[in-house]
This record gives sequence, C-alpha cells and structure tokens, in this order.
Amino acid sequence: MARSSSDSCSDSMADQHPPIWEVTPDQGRITSAETQFDAGKLMSLRSLTHLQRLEAEAIHIMREVVSEAEKPVMLYSVGKDSAVMLHLAKKAFYPSPPPFPLLHVDTTWKFRDMYSLRDRAARKAGMQLLVHQNPDAVRQGINPFDHGGLHTDMWKTEGLKQALDLHGFDAAFGGARRDEEKSRAKERIFSFRTASHRWDPKNQRPELWRTYNARKARGESMRVFPLSNWTELDIWQYIHLENIEIVPLYYAAERPTVIRDGLTLMVDDDRFPLKGEEPVMRSIRFRTLGCYPLTGAVESRATTLPEIIQEMLLTTTSERQGRAIDHDQAASMEKKKQEGYF
Repeated sequence: MARSSSDSCSDSMADQHPPIWEVTPDQGRITSAETQFDAGKLMSLRSLTHLQRLEAEAIHIMREVVSEAEKPVMLYSVGKDSAVMLHLAKKAFYPSPPPFPLLHVDTTWKFRDMYSLRDRAARKAGMQLLVHQNPDAVRQGINPFDHGGLHTDMWKTEGLKQALDLHGFDAAFGGARRDEEKSRAKERIFSFRTASHRWDPKNQRPELWRTYNARKARGESMRVFPLSNWTELDIWQYIHLENIEIVPLYYAAERPTVIRDGLTLMVDDDRFPLKGEEPVMRSIRFRTLGCYPLTGAVESRATTLPEIIQEMLLTTTSERQGRAIDHDQAASMEKKKQEGYF
C-alpha cells in the first residue's frame, strides 16, 4: 500500500505540518514559451504516489476556489468523504485554519454518533460551524417514515438552497465522487448552478488539463468537488494512512437492526416505529451514512481500517446501494441534482 505525503499516521501531526511537497497539476509540463526546463519539478511530480497525486489535486482545487470565489463554504455531512475533505482543507491552508466555514444541512434524522463527531471536528479544526434546518420542514413535521421522497426534497434540497441564499455563499465544496453514482460521474469538478440553484448537465464547462473556469454571472453559484477523481478505496486508504477520525458506525459492531424493503436498518433511537418487529442484534457496519431510517447497513466483521480496506478490495457493489433515496425511480439522483440537490 502506498504511503501518504506525511510519514506520520497521526491526525495531530498532520495538523502541525503542511504537505512536504508543493506541486500543482501543471508543474513539470513543457510549453513552447518556456526557455528553461525545471527537471526537478518534473521528477517531483513523477515521484508522487497515487494518493499524493490525489491529495495535490484536491488541495490545488481548494486554493483555486478560495482565490476566485467571494464567499466559499464547505458542506459537512459528517461522513467519511467529508472527513477526508476537511483534513485536506486543513492541510491546504496550514498554518491558518481554512478561510471558510463548515455548513451542515441538518435533517434532524442523522445517527446520534454523527452529531457527536460533527461538533467535535469543527472545534478541533478551529472553524465556524453553521447548522441549517429547513423551518418549513420543521413546522410540517416532515419525516422519512410518513413522507417518503418529500423528506429528502424539503430537508436536503430546499434546506441547502435556503442556507446558501441566507448566507450568500457563491461556492460550496462537496465530497461527492464520480464513482458513487452515474449522474455524479457526468458532473464536472466545478459544477455551475443557476441563480435558482438548478444544474443543467448539458451546459457544463470543459476542464481540459485541469484548467478550471470559475467565472460566473451575478447570482450564479458553483458546487465544487475536490474528491471527484477519488474512489471509495482511495478514501479508505487515505483515512488509514492519515489516521483521520471517522464516525464509529463505519466499523463493524453488534447493533439492533430490522430488515425493511431489502435494507438492513439500524434502530438508532425511539423515533423508529416498529411494525410488530423485534430488533435483532447483528454485526453490521455502514459504507455510507445519511438519515438513519434511509441508510442500509452491511453485515460485516471488519472492526479495523485494514479489514475495511480488505473488504473494499473484494466488493463488487457501489456504496450507494445502501441509500434508499437512490432507489426512488420517480425522483432519480439526476433529477434531484437538477432541482438543486448536492
């Protein structure tokens, strides 16, 4: 397994030291205008490992956004991808804290362990944490058991648009990756949205040679995905090498579960309505985390990061198979994204 840019596997050491290399994606490329060739930079680029290249690309993207956007923000969903993205942001702007706040669009239905890590991670990073709940969804009591797809539409899609408009953010970092789902595979790293936050998959800008065009008209915004080129396996290897703190639910443990609609659901609190069911203790873990009544677990004995990585080497299914909202054919992921979903 390739080592990361930091020889230390502790998060505290990663916080104290910036990346030991500084390389942008176009360093080492020869152009006709160059009169001298810096062989050292080319050798530096070639000596980077796979994970170091991904790290360099993500850090370059973050710095590019900060230099171009007027008011950026980082969406923080508390999942493994958000944990990696936050870690990269701390490296990108070390020794200062990242020059933007964290935004959590809260549905009130996340796992309890996610809320615990959310507040702790924000304090540790020295960043402002903004939490937004859609007041209309609160007032109407929208929940995943009684309202189906409306739960996602109101809490997540409308909640996100409200938060971006309320604070005037013109660029939002997200942890989506292209390998997760087919509609995400066609989205650019810099994904532009209209003034009403709509996404048009047929009107996207080219990103040739990792050159990004951040220009936008007044009222427009962009969603930016620094982890677009990462895979789920890359994420787990990076978490292991950098010793990044993640929600304990990613590790296998005995937990109370019920089986519904083909998904193994964890009974996380007393709001979960049991329909004559008796929760069964199973050894499970989660590959993806969202609202707990809509997130399926996988049976597993992987209690350490090396064991999780070994599972990833053998798996043949996407982590999004565990998300109930992804199986809603009437409201596909692409349709959700066109309406403003992240």
